[in-house]
Amino acid sequence: MATNPNLDLSLYLVSDSTPEILGDKDICQVVEQACKGGVTIVQYRDKHAETSVLIKTATKLHSITKKYNVPLLINDRLDVCLAVGAEGVHIGQDDTPLEAVRSMLPSNAIVGVTASSMEEAEAAIQGGADYLGIGTMFATPTKKDTKSIIGTRGTQEILTRCKTGTKHSVGCVAIGSINAANVQRVIHQSTAGENRLNGVAVVSAIMAAADPQGAASELLQRVKNAPEKFYISTRPGSEVASDKGMFEHIPGIIQKHVSSSVLSHNMTNTVVQNFAANVCLATGASPIMSMNGAEAPDLAQLGGGLVINMGTITPDIMNAYQAGVKAYNAAGNPVLLDPVGGGATSVRRQAIQTLLKAGFYDVIKGNEGEIGAVMGSANIQQRGVDSGPSSSSAQQKVEMVKSLAQKERCLVLMTGATDYLSDGTRTAAISNGSKWLGKITGSGCALGSVVVSYLALHRDDKFVAAMAGILHYELAAERAEQHASCRGPGSFIPAFLDELYLIGQDITSVNVSKLARVEFL
Repeated sequence: MATNPNLDLSLYLVSDSTPEILGDKDICQVVEQACKGGVTIVQYRDKHAETSVLIKTATKLHSITKKYNVPLLINDRLDVCLAVGAEGVHIGQDDTPLEAVRSMLPSNAIVGVTASSMEEAEAAIQGGADYLGIGTMFATPTKKDTKSIIGTRGTQEILTRCKTGTKHSVGCVAIGSINAANVQRVIHQSTAGENRLNGVAVVSAIMAAADPQGAASELLQRVKNAPEKFYISTRPGSEVASDKGMFEHIPGIIQKHVSSSVLSHNMTNTVVQNFAANVCLATGASPIMSMNGAEAPDLAQLGGGLVINMGTITPDIMNAYQAGVKAYNAAGNPVLLDPVGGGATSVRRQAIQTLLKAGFYDVIKGNEGEIGAVMGSANIQQRGVDSGPSSSSAQQKVEMVKSLAQKERCLVLMTGATDYLSDGTRTAAISNGSKWLGKITGSGCALGSVVVSYLALHRDDKFVAAMAGILHYELAAERAEQHASCRGPGSFIPAFLDELYLIGQDITSVNVSKLARVEFL
């Protein structure tokens, strides 16, 4: 069934009259303010009031929504919908069956169905639903009977089935603790190919807001601007550098970075903080090593990037990580996830899943074992933070990074003797670097600090920005290894810091295209 062309699902308000959400405000006044702010559809939901109260309130709400040309749907109660002449109903999986609903309502009535699995979505589509309410996106206090939290991954699967990118589509909105801070990354990360959400459904973000009109207006703007703010690899309209042509751009990006003092905010493990900070300074970035989540909102406004490094995880640190991701996502600034030791213990594997649900990551960076842990491989068992002997071929590694990049809609960087970088479309194998990088603590962590600062500085193309950061880092490592004084990992470190600085100063004379050992796959 095709989406109703007159049905605008951009900002779907689900009203809630419980004191925990509404407080002492009047539901009708809140809904009117929300309509003024731009909500495009309203659902009246009250599971506990008597029928007479439902009809009385719904009548008042309908008089308001009609004034703003906004459809009013009633949650489950067909009798109330018919009594007040509302535009339709929304039903859950445990409510009145869809077939019965369709038989009792006018043919032009809007019927929405909640779906949290492919099977439920399939049944709703076959039954003639006008749209699906997909969820629950995240855990929410407004529904105690939530059957499953599907997140953006589950949403992608349902969107693929609904074919929202075609004319033979069923409209889809996501619901579940969506607010102004996370709405744009929800829309971005839920997208599967050409299939994307038609909008989002919110409850507390408007009903509990001190200024419902302002909250609705801000949410609608963020929904409409999401494609511009978040993107896979390139900004819409920007020139995409491809294959070796990108090396023409890289020296200029490195030169700009060297004099930028761009912020590199590191929520990183205690073992590598000093080394990572020195690496940042040598490349031209300005490091701050803050694990205080309360600082993140202020730091996120400074235009830099954030590294979430899982080397040290405790309950308090996990809370700080999540606060950091939330703050940087809200500001639209890049975040890099480094799942250090992600496959070593069940605690770390669970931490990965918690962090993936907490926000959007522009880059996921790790060794083979860590990338495997992010992908949920049951066969990954790391020893500490080491990846361990590789059992994958080069082609399998390419498939891993490309698949994960497509799934999470971000860049994926798998580090090793050869690094693999992918945005889901472009994939490259990078063979620069030094053997000594694998013999010093924190070399991978420090690379993440550099890459995120490059992404913060060069925003037109994330793939090219990451490539510039990687080559700055690895070409400097090669030059350091050639020093006469470099006899091992201990003497390599000072030479490496020197070369990180010097290559930036000399970049106009460095033939990056010739020195870069990069194969595009």
